[in-house]
Amino acid sequence: MEKKWWKEAVVYQIYPRSFYDSNGDGIGDIRGIIVKLDYLKELGVDVVWLSPVYKSPNDDNGYDISDYREIMDEFGTMEDWEEMLEEMHKRGIKLVMDLVVNHTSDEHPWFIESRKSKDNPYRDYYIWRPGKDGKEPNNWESIFSGSAWEYDDTTEEYYLHLFSKKQPDLNWENPKVRREVYDIMKFWLDKGVDGFRMDVINMISKVPELPDGKPQEGKKYASGSKYFMNGPRVHEFLQEMNREVLSKYDIMTVGETPGVTPKEGILYTDPSRHELNMVFQFEHVDLGSGPGGKWDIRPWSLADLKKTMTKWQKELEGKGWNSLYLNNHDQPRAVSRFGDDGKYRVESAKMLATFLHMMQGTPYIYQGEEIGMTNVRFPSIEYYRDIETLNMYKECVEEYGEDPQKVMEKIYYKGRDNARTPMQWDDSENAGFTTGTPWIPVNPNYKEINVKEALADPNSVFHYYKKLIQLRKQHDIIVYGTYDLILEDDPYIYAYTRTLGNEKLIVITNFSEKTPVFRLPDDITYKTKELLISNYDVDETEELKEIRLRPWEARVYKIRLS
Repeated sequence: MEKKWWKEAVVYQIYPRSFYDSNGDGIGDIRGIIVKLDYLKELGVDVVWLSPVYKSPNDDNGYDISDYREIMDEFGTMEDWEEMLEEMHKRGIKLVMDLVVNHTSDEHPWFIESRKSKDNPYRDYYIWRPGKDGKEPNNWESIFSGSAWEYDDTTEEYYLHLFSKKQPDLNWENPKVRREVYDIMKFWLDKGVDGFRMDVINMISKVPELPDGKPQEGKKYASGSKYFMNGPRVHEFLQEMNREVLSKYDIMTVGETPGVTPKEGILYTDPSRHELNMVFQFEHVDLGSGPGGKWDIRPWSLADLKKTMTKWQKELEGKGWNSLYLNNHDQPRAVSRFGDDGKYRVESAKMLATFLHMMQGTPYIYQGEEIGMTNVRFPSIEYYRDIETLNMYKECVEEYGEDPQKVMEKIYYKGRDNARTPMQWDDSENAGFTTGTPWIPVNPNYKEINVKEALADPNSVFHYYKKLIQLRKQHDIIVYGTYDLILEDDPYIYAYTRTLGNEKLIVITNFSEKTPVFRLPDDITYKTKELLISNYDVDETEELKEIRLRPWEARVYKIRLS
């Protein structure tokens, strides 16, 4: 397997608004990131993926961009950004920027021109259509609820917005649009960035006829996803992007691709196809979503998680590359979602980290994950800031008459603001995030869960992550070994092996507070064994054949086969 720096790297995602506020206005900023770079150096990460810091009216927290070549005032200046990049590079940390080019803000100069008249030179930069029978051009539902179309009085036509109405979709069929995007990419790459995370990049190509979707019973709008996810020309566009831009730099690229299967994942990531290095797939974080989508919450099982993770590990093996994540700025906190954020918070946070970091792929840590930050339960909807959450609440409660408390429970479980509460630095007011009033309230558990506490405690989640990252640098098998699931039918234990040459890792994780017994399969024999990491004290002389696991226990052994 070809060795690459981005396969060996560990990535840390910063959501700048919530990371650290340097000037007391309640909003995290670029100077705040500079102040905390030594913390990231201490953790040992290789790459920072920075959520958008471009100029934006902030309808969707910076994912609605009005100027791709300027920095948002709240975050600082281009000089601050340049200093941040220089300071990262000094510490051996690379920077991956968020590339948001499925849509712009409606305040972007291109869109301001586009809506002026039907013959404006920028009209075709976006997707405009006349209405149909006095209604929208089709029945697609926006990902943020409501119609995916907005009527514009000036030209009496509708424009498409798969997200907020302030996020009109770009028309990638127009070669001028593509040229503009490539120029923006070159602008940042020439400044020295080390790659891009590409927001919903598999939505840039739409089926030209924009056909109606199939509505669910009682719903006004329908999902059009089969007509805009992995669309007809998406690979052609990405290969052109690679040819024109990506292939000219030694960078890392990861595409956010909701709805991809492993088969499609290979099309995006097979190096011989010259598209992207890896994708974020959603199958594992969509476990527990019913047919009605994200807010239609169902129980998930360990069997489903094993099936999903194993499918991606095996099908991409030798063909593409996986990105490994359990949470990000759009997902609830991993320890609340997949672990136990109460009694066994520390143990389960370490177990989840072990489970993920020992797989094949590039691991991503979302800010606060490394100290075991949890979901938040704010008392009412007034405390929430996320447009997706607020739209959903309004639609469910006002339009469909659902019980507000039941809707709040969905938000507690799945809402994006779970990930966006400020980073918990210490036990002082506002968790040391700001001296002002934070843009969103801090999770009240910051007194117990914070960086200061974690750094001081050698058994903290932080120090465990630090060790996992060091192990990755010391053992090629963690990066390049092949994955195989064992004990497939065990309802509590997720165990797998990684194999490289005559070495094998045995990864054992208990996804429960029960105490199941791990039994090593008979076909695995070994000459020597070494315990690499565990989240409990372990007697190293203990035989591997049979182990009674403690609640949420994780162990990784390295064995020599001959």
